[in-house]
Amino acid sequence: MRLLTLILLALLLLLQYDLWFGKNSLSDYFQAKHEVVDQLQKNQKLMQRNKVLTAEIDDLRNGDGAVEEHARNELGLIRQNETFYRFIPAQSKSNE
Repeated sequence: MRLLTLILLALLLLLQYDLWFGKNSLSDYFQAKHEVVDQLQKNQKLMQRNKVLTAEIDDLRNGDGAVEEHARNELGLIRQNETFYRFIPAQSKSNE
């Protein structure tokens, strides 16, 4: 009976070692779980970015207003017979 108890205890210790320190142990599980959470957050950000880009593509394909806005903001273009005004903020008088 004592020999059986020692064998079972040794088996239990061996299984516990694998659980805590072996391949696919609890620390590996928690690390993988953390990596999954991080990847899900990255995926959410990328999905939101893709929605914005898709909406911008649809605007550019379907409407002239978006193309004109893009030309004005990004390229600095103006229409014929328009006057371009540029407002420069006044310099602060802290240097005096």
